Amino acid sequence: MELAEIRKRYLEFFKSAPRNHAIIPSAPLVPENDPTTLFTGSGMQPLVPYLLGQPHPEGKRVADSQKSFRAEDIDEVGDNRHTTFFEMLGNWSFGDYFKREQLSWFFEFLTSDKKGAGLDPERLYVTVFAGDPETGIERDEESVAIWKKLFTGKNVDAMTGGPKYVELGSEQNGGEVGMQGGRIFSYDVKKNWWSRAGVPSKMPAGEPGGPDSEVFYDFGEFAEDGTTPRHNEKFGKFCHPNCDCGRFLEIGNSVFMEYKKLPAKPNSPSGGFEKLAQRNVDFGGGLERITAAANNDSDVFKVDILHDVISILEKEIKKDYTESEKTTRSYRVITDHFRAAVFLISDGVLPANKERGYVLRRLIRKAVFEAHRLGVDSLRWMDGVGETIVHSYAGHYHDLAEKQNIILKELRGEAAKFFTTLEGGVKLLYGLMQERTVSPGQKKEITGQEAFDLFTVHGFPLELTIEKAGEMGFSVDAEGFKKLFAQHRDLSRTASAGQFKGGLADHSEKTMRLHTAHHLLLKALQIVLGPTVKQRGSNITSERLRMDFNYDGKMTEEQKREVERIVNEKIAEDLPVLRNEMPREEAEKLGAEHEFGQKYPDRVSVYSIGPKGATLEAPQLDRAFSIEFCGGPHVTHTGEIGHFKIAKEEASSAGIRRIRGVLGSGTI
Repeated sequence: MELAEIRKRYLEFFKSAPRNHAIIPSAPLVPENDPTTLFTGSGMQPLVPYLLGQPHPEGKRVADSQKSFRAEDIDEVGDNRHTTFFEMLGNWSFGDYFKREQLSWFFEFLTSDKKGAGLDPERLYVTVFAGDPETGIERDEESVAIWKKLFTGKNVDAMTGGPKYVELGSEQNGGEVGMQGGRIFSYDVKKNWWSRAGVPSKMPAGEPGGPDSEVFYDFGEFAEDGTTPRHNEKFGKFCHPNCDCGRFLEIGNSVFMEYKKLPAKPNSPSGGFEKLAQRNVDFGGGLERITAAANNDSDVFKVDILHDVISILEKEIKKDYTESEKTTRSYRVITDHFRAAVFLISDGVLPANKERGYVLRRLIRKAVFEAHRLGVDSLRWMDGVGETIVHSYAGHYHDLAEKQNIILKELRGEAAKFFTTLEGGVKLLYGLMQERTVSPGQKKEITGQEAFDLFTVHGFPLELTIEKAGEMGFSVDAEGFKKLFAQHRDLSRTASAGQFKGGLADHSEKTMRLHTAHHLLLKALQIVLGPTVKQRGSNITSERLRMDFNYDGKMTEEQKREVERIVNEKIAEDLPVLRNEMPREEAEKLGAEHEFGQKYPDRVSVYSIGPKGATLEAPQLDRAFSIEFCGGPHVTHTGEIGHFKIAKEEASSAGIRRIRGVLGSGTI
């Protein structure tokens, strides 16, 4: 089966009765007004306001296939299952159905030959939440009972007395005791609790989460040759569903999101939890993984679209995919990284030295480097790979075809820069080795610091340094490099955590005030700089707002003062801030601002500011000072915001300016 067929079947399955889900478009990979992360890494990210209780314009049941990107998986790519970009099939219940319906429907989709993936139920194993003494949340007995009934209905394990429940607790314990003939397994919070922040102790106040139930596909005890065991004892003495040996592949996760983290208190430093106003279902299933299971092939790179890319690489590079472990790994990295780069560029990310642009740059350069390692020093193969990815996905993501020329231009340009950088790195490395060769007593080694400098300044991967140094009889202090790299990574994570702390996810008062100020700021910029000014990115925390917008030239001091004056004038007028739902076309006719390049459903949420006297019953949208597509949250009146001040205005990239705004202590 092909990716497009599985995606189509899934969406049609949840759209049809009795499930009756509204199908919504994928959100962009660059989150709108979500400062908690650089990228959309799951289907639930764009839906947090609705999980917290805000009504969704399409109702209480929605489903989609969400583009997702996880930068933390970059270093994992190369095995048979990890990818940075993937599609997450999702369905949600906002206070409607719960465990019984969700688990039954997903099981039906997986096992149906006509309507779903057609998987053999004997190949499916499931996990549930074992409970957590620290939070007092108990084991999910209800899901255990539901799964037993579902498997029994398919006569699974009928010869051994029916589906057996096994309590494993931790992943490590699973490796010590193994399967024990089980079909349903329970694990602790590290494996069967889901929130964007991870386990309960790491969740910020206001973050939703809950226990989950995961489904795994069993590719069998032996590899495709029928004799080689899949399990390797380096992953534990015995195999179990959460083992990383490759036998089991997680294909879907149903999160029962019914809890919200509470702020820390003197008698409860970790905060604790309260029940959300509504019980939600948040399901995510990897499209590539479900397709791999449907084809009973544990290598996700064998699914049709990814394999098409690999076929092009085989023709251009003149090496078979399975020629060696090194070749297989390199092809996987190139295929994954180029697919991710295509989608990131399509959603407005461009190569740069920090944040999203740095991640994109790293993806492209790593892919080019892997091709270089295979003996390819030309860029001829790149257009074929890029075009294949675009054409393969354009049937579902129509904007890819429109942006193909831009995508290919950015891929080529960044790759060409990397080749120039590589040449500079090679010259520097050879210069270091030449000095030591002619100097008696000098140790023939490249230090960890030198290797790290080559990496950070010239983009020179450690593998290439080791390879080139080895040609001259030099060793490389790889451990020293790894220590410096780890410090660099930790600093980056700390900076990101500082940059993105607070945020809309916690719906704090300060964040909401700045969010509403953000709307006023955009309108003020359009008044002062011209109506062609559009938002090109945003990031809002409880400390400050940040907005990127298109404008050629630095703002003058007079322009900045005038923008501040307009914003503070509208704050002083204490204008009402109203939320309305309406057809997308109607909102567009009203001139509502919306995120560049984002696709919206047929009904949208719109926030308007003003005029004075406007109410929900009579919003007077044609007279509003500001009107934008937005999911919220906001203050109810602008007078709640406080005094606004532009802290900094600077260039972000070519033709894009960036403003940072704060709320001062002054009054208006």
